[in-house]
Amino acid sequence: MQLNQRASITGIGSYLPSKILTNYDLEKMVDTSDDWIIQRTGIKERRIVENGEITSDLATQASLRAMEDAGVSPKDIDMIITSTSTPDHIFPSTSCYIQQKIGAIKAGTCDILAACAGFIYAMSIGQSLVNSGAMKTVLVVGAECLSKIIDYTDRTTCVLFGDGAGAVIIQGSGTLHEILSSSLAADGSQADVLIVPGGGSKNPASLETIQQRMHYIQFKGKEVFKLAINNMRNLIIETAEKNGFKLSDIDLIIPHQSNLRIIEATMEKIGLPMEKVFVNIEKYGNTSSASIPIAIDEARKEGRLSEGALVMLVAFGGGLTWGSSVIRW
Repeated sequence: MQLNQRASITGIGSYLPSKILTNYDLEKMVDTSDDWIIQRTGIKERRIVENGEITSDLATQASLRAMEDAGVSPKDIDMIITSTSTPDHIFPSTSCYIQQKIGAIKAGTCDILAACAGFIYAMSIGQSLVNSGAMKTVLVVGAECLSKIIDYTDRTTCVLFGDGAGAVIIQGSGTLHEILSSSLAADGSQADVLIVPGGGSKNPASLETIQQRMHYIQFKGKEVFKLAINNMRNLIIETAEKNGFKLSDIDLIIPHQSNLRIIEATMEKIGLPMEKVFVNIEKYGNTSSASIPIAIDEARKEGRLSEGALVMLVAFGGGLTWGSSVIRW
């Protein structure tokens, strides 16, 4: 065991289904319009899985790309941590299926559920395992098939969400792409503002839960909007203070891609320009746990992650849960 390693991101990968669902497609399904969706969310289209395509399929493709990027083999992986709100099954964990599909025969596996903040939670666990020296190589995945739990008769939710996956490899490799810190928080008193009420031990699957459409995402939009802005604002400020830097020192913020209006309002409250924010929500919608790793991958490909840049990841989601990570790229 090597103590006090410096956890770093050594590989990144993402995967999006090929099928595109545009706002114009949704106009034919519910009472909405392209203008209405763009004005309120900033979303133009989202990716949707084909019939038969499942969360572990997306996660596997993103994982293989991250592994190739890091130059690691399946046998190098000590642990797989997957954040998802749409697992293949309630159990076993989706991570078990990923392990089998990529051939990581020595890896331990587990899933976590922290909704849209889940990837930050999962990455924090991976960081801790590597920093402690307990493990050398951790695969962290955020993957969602949210189209499976969307009510496409409900215009308030069906316009928001999409499918996708992203993954990172975390290793103790020194100072490049080092994860400097992670912060996690939650407020269970607000659990009902964003929820899938059916399918658990409280409301197990039944004819009644199906008839009441309880197996789909339900949320209180106005409450979520206000809570997201206030909590993300406080989170960014507190994270900067915790790490001893000013907000102006941040080179790039990569937020969870929930709603463009939430992101813009948050940046306005902290006084940072949108030029310092990476946004791709117009192409993919809200992919929950997958949104941040997908965005990291795209930001790098677009040249937004220069060496030495101070990068902050921030996310807010159901639970309520929220979290941040700071990376010195």
